[in-house]
Amino acid sequence: MLIRIVKLSFQEEHIPTFLDNFELMKEQIRNAPGNRFLELYQDKSNKCIFFTYSYWETEVDLDNYRNSALFDEVWTFTKKLFNAKPEAWSVDKLVTLV
Repeated sequence: MLIRIVKLSFQEEHIPTFLDNFELMKEQIRNAPGNRFLELYQDKSNKCIFFTYSYWETEVDLDNYRNSALFDEVWTFTKKLFNAKPEAWSVDKLVTLV
């Protein structure tokens, strides 16, 4: 299992546009082959910063998504709204406490 965390920073006036598009695309992203979990977070102190948090069965699944028409559509739309370069991390889960 691979966890992908992506930090997205938007111009404030573009936040509603981003959220509307995320609402339209989230089910398709979540149902991409190998995707097992998807969440969107907004920073409490800076409302222009968001994070996506997703679980992928394998790195190949994530790479396949990143090379898909769906990702191209989502990313082409979203990147026009940024006010800073996005950052991304692929991490392994080491511990879970429930």
